[in-house]
Amino acid sequence: MTSTGTTAPPPPGVARLLRPYAGGFAAVVVLQVIGAVAGLAPLLAVVELGRTLLAPGPADDGHVRNVVLAGAAGLLVRLLFTAASSGVGHLLDTRVQLSLRRQLAARLGQVPIGWLSRRRNGELAKLVGEDVSAVHPLIAHTPGELVSAFVVPLVSLGYLLTVDWRLTLITLIPVLLAVALVPLMMTPARLREQKEFDAAMGRIAASVVEFVQGIAVVKAFGGSERAHGKFRTAVGDFTRSFYRMVRGLSGVAAGMQVALSPPFVLLAVLVGGAYRITEGGLAPTDLLPFLLLGLGLTAPVAALGHGFDDLQAARRAVGRIRDVLAEPSLPEPVRPVVPEGHRVELRDVRFAYEGGAAGREVLRGIDLVLEPGTITTVVGPSGSGKSTLVQLLPRFYDPTHGSVLLGGVDLREMGSQELYRRVSFVFQDVRLLRASVADNIALAVPHADRDAIVRAARRASIHDRILELPRGYDSVIGEDARLSGGEAQRVSIARALLADTPVLVLDEATAFADPQTEQAVREALAQTREKRTTLVIAHRLETIADADTVVMLRDGEIVERGTTAELLARNGAFAEFWKIHAGAVEAGSMEAGVMEVGAAAAVAMEGEEAR
Repeated sequence: MTSTGTTAPPPPGVARLLRPYAGGFAAVVVLQVIGAVAGLAPLLAVVELGRTLLAPGPADDGHVRNVVLAGAAGLLVRLLFTAASSGVGHLLDTRVQLSLRRQLAARLGQVPIGWLSRRRNGELAKLVGEDVSAVHPLIAHTPGELVSAFVVPLVSLGYLLTVDWRLTLITLIPVLLAVALVPLMMTPARLREQKEFDAAMGRIAASVVEFVQGIAVVKAFGGSERAHGKFRTAVGDFTRSFYRMVRGLSGVAAGMQVALSPPFVLLAVLVGGAYRITEGGLAPTDLLPFLLLGLGLTAPVAALGHGFDDLQAARRAVGRIRDVLAEPSLPEPVRPVVPEGHRVELRDVRFAYEGGAAGREVLRGIDLVLEPGTITTVVGPSGSGKSTLVQLLPRFYDPTHGSVLLGGVDLREMGSQELYRRVSFVFQDVRLLRASVADNIALAVPHADRDAIVRAARRASIHDRILELPRGYDSVIGEDARLSGGEAQRVSIARALLADTPVLVLDEATAFADPQTEQAVREALAQTREKRTTLVIAHRLETIADADTVVMLRDGEIVERGTTAELLARNGAFAEFWKIHAGAVEAGSMEAGVMEVGAAAAVAMEGEEAR
């Protein structure tokens, strides 16, 4: 075996993720330091003015003017440099978010498709959208706020210590009380509550996406109560987790707000200052810097406290982003091998989903050969392993035991690009890109000309419907092109026909198509069947009857194989399967006939009443 290992790389730390932007962060910090220090100038100017104006004798007009100018200059410098720091921080934030989204997109394009299929749409949408956006406070605000939180108090403390060190300690009491409460917000119980809150938010997002995507089916089959019930359950879980988190944090947060509030700070300074003045240890005018700079000591810490929830959310979001970026890529061979021909073999294939029930294998001991120019159809009851089997061929998953070979080469020894040049697939759950219809059809062959795209659409019986769209083949899916499930499947089939790969995998590819469309698609596939290896999951009897080989699965094992006639003659599991479906088709036809007769009778009765 020449493929690379599947060991996941260690999750990239926050420092590693942000290392390319170290220069930008340094600029934010330097600008914020200058602005923060300059911001103290107006306060110190007020202090100096108070001392000058309250001193006995006439005030020096020149000194007063210089102090006022110095305070105004400091305020201007603060405004300019903090604005510059904020601007650079937000520009840096846009670059980091763009980079993270690109890294996530690249990683999601490299992980096994099976890994993606096990994730909910809402979960991935939240990751790339909300989680990346949640990093904003960490990038755009935290560096500047941290600088202010440390620089302003340190400079203020240095000045106040020169005035009176005892009153300085008293002024620090509110800050020390607030800092002492911070560990209470980081206990294991609080962190667990925040994790549960994030999980509940993710479940709400996923349930909304699933409900909106399936709204037509829900309404058609009267399942609105169950669908709404799932959403209400998610909302209830969110409400309970939010209540637990708020209840746990509210007391601590309230204590911090009281400790850092201006009235409490002023109260501490006035009580301590009055005591120092009455005992003769402090001049009354020296109380001014403590009243003004005392508030400066607490304001940055209070700002950090207000942004604590955002910082915690950003930290958790970064953790989820790191986990995805650390997800191992689909193993690629060091020296790719090119297959000869397109004969497909499955040799003693076993497969168990990661994280599934211990020891439970979805497929067990599958030995199967798909000859070129043949159609092999897989049938079986729900949960028998049909979809898992066909997903091994385009390498959505690798078997946990055994091997899948194409042209005599293990798929793990082929490069992924080579594999997808030889294998195309159409599944029941079709996803089209938000791009033109032509681009969706030409996804696997981007250099295809319009004539080739139109020919593929004609063969898939979707050409006429495309021409009805506002801009025809240039209509954009999701903007001016709205396609039904069956129409989207036909676009996907046209894509596979245009790709014209030697191996084609179909998983109920015409499940939403009407009988006429299905017949046209089957005829289109039959025109080139002699040069293609085709693997099909099917339930319709017509599709099964076209197969060269029928494989009957049950509980992950092949219980019967052969032609349709051979299997019916054995009167075994497949014959029973055939009878059940034939009976369902007959019952459906009779029901449709009764409805037709009833409709005709109703029309006739209306005509009689009118006469």
